[in-house]
Parts: sequence; C-alpha cells; structure tokens
Amino acid sequence: MNLEAVMQELEALGKERTKKIYQSNGAREPLFGVATGEMKPIFRKIKRNQPLAEELYATGNYDAMYFAGVIADPKTMTEADFERWLESAYFYMLSDYVVAVSLAETDIAQEVADKWIASDGELRRSAGWSCYCWLLGSRPDSEFAEAKLADMLGLVRDTIHEAPDRAKYAMNMFLYTVAVSYAPLHDMAVRIAQETGPVEVNQGTAKSKLLDASVNIQKTVDKGRLGFKRKYVRC
Repeated sequence: MNLEAVMQELEALGKERTKKIYQSNGAREPLFGVATGEMKPIFRKIKRNQPLAEELYATGNYDAMYFAGVIADPKTMTEADFERWLESAYFYMLSDYVVAVSLAETDIAQEVADKWIASDGELRRSAGWSCYCWLLGSRPDSEFAEAKLADMLGLVRDTIHEAPDRAKYAMNMFLYTVAVSYAPLHDMAVRIAQETGPVEVNQGTAKSKLLDASVNIQKTVDKGRLGFKRKYVRC
C-alpha cells in the first residue's frame, strides 16, 4: 500500500465522535478520528514499513502520524530521526504514545530519554519520562541501573510540583511504574509517592485535577499485579 491508499482507508474509518474526543485532548486539524483498534486490519496488510511511516508522519494528520508509529521500524531510526519526530509532536498523544513508545523499542532509548528529561520543553520532558515508563513496563529489571532509577525518583520528588502539566502526568506515571514494575525500588517508590502526595494539574482552572500515584500503586498491590511486564510495547 502507498501513502494515498493508506490515507483513503484511514479517512473511511474516521468517526466524528472520535475526532471530537481527540480534539478535546489537543489534536488539531487535519485528522479523521480513527479509533486505534480500527487501524489493526491496515497494519496486518502493511506490517512494518519505515519509509511509509515517514511519509505518513510528515502529513501532519494526527491519525496518519499515529499510524506511522504503528508500522514504524524503530530499530532503523537514529537519534536524529526521533528528534525530528518529537519536533512535530504537537501534543502529548503524539509525544508520549507515538514517539516515546517507538523509542522504547530501541537500544538508544535510555540515552535519548535522559536528554529529553533534562531539557526545558514540556513535551520533551513528558516524552522522556513516558519512555522510561514503557521501558520499565516491558523490559527485565536487569536492564536498568538501580542507582540511576533511585536518582530519578528523587528528581521526581523534588521537582514534580513545579513541573509543566504534561511532565507532571509523566513523572507521576513514572513513580507508579517503578513501584509496580521494578521490584528493586518498589519500597522507595512507594515512600516517595507518599511523600510527594497529590499533584495538581490544570491549576487554577475549572478542569483542575489531582494525580496521586500512591493511591494507584495501592490499587495495583491489592489486585496482586506487582511485577507486571508487557509482552510488547506496541500493540
């Protein structure tokens, strides 16, 4: 399938209700409103195709950019490629669920994510923390340096309340993911989540809400799901 054929199939799958949901989360035109599950039949026809993924991502159409992540071959991508994709990721559903997810399948994931976490950009920081969540939730504990993750937990504790909103979401999820999926630092993550307490996002607006990693960690403990690891990062 070429670019034109994929775009036609995506457009045919679009739903106005789904489009409005995406727009309420930050998506902007152009987009069709395709539910992610509806993309699977197209993926089965294409499989992995990095050149086509690049064409789709370059359209600026949200659904095409998301599907680019589905068919991408991340192991062929360089750090410069991920930087380019992140530059075009204009809201969190692209930065955290396309770029960060794709990066998490590579050998350079931690190296690149570390740079993003240390940057000033809201979505760059969000993508960096999110990448670690995807990594921790899918790779063996042995692939991570315990001391490094402990330092990162300390960074979350010390900076999350002053971070931009999308970074807050990702840092909160990092606390949760370490506690649930990285056994060596479970106790430390639980303690820091309790010390951190609820984290406010959308502060001062009608949509203000509180994120509380501690509550969600306990729910997972109660369900007996500690040690959870995904078989695949992408579906």
